[in-house]
Amino acid sequence: MDHTQQERYAAAAQEDRSAHRNRISIPATLRPSGSKSFQTAVRDLSLSGFSATAMSHIAPRTMCWLTLPGREEALPAKVVWWDNGLVGCAFEQLLEPHELDAVMTRWNRDRR
Repeated sequence: MDHTQQERYAAAAQEDRSAHRNRISIPATLRPSGSKSFQTAVRDLSLSGFSATAMSHIAPRTMCWLTLPGREEALPAKVVWWDNGLVGCAFEQLLEPHELDAVMTRWNRDRR
């Protein structure tokens, strides 16, 4: 990640802390580095990261890959925190707003 990308990420991540997060429950797959993938439920999703269920402890700074329904490519992220069955992760690269909108639109359509 170059310096400009780091600044963009830091600014968006800080802004995201006070912005509305998309509270949802999307079934997904999460694979922490060095472990097998497992089924999870994404609890919130933003441009900079997500939280999801994870019954086993995952240490902060662990790389992981999130696969959302309808996406072929997994999204790389780094664990920021784990607390009582929930894990919070920051994406390695920010989602583009249209990507976030597409996930939310697809998920809302599929739930109907």
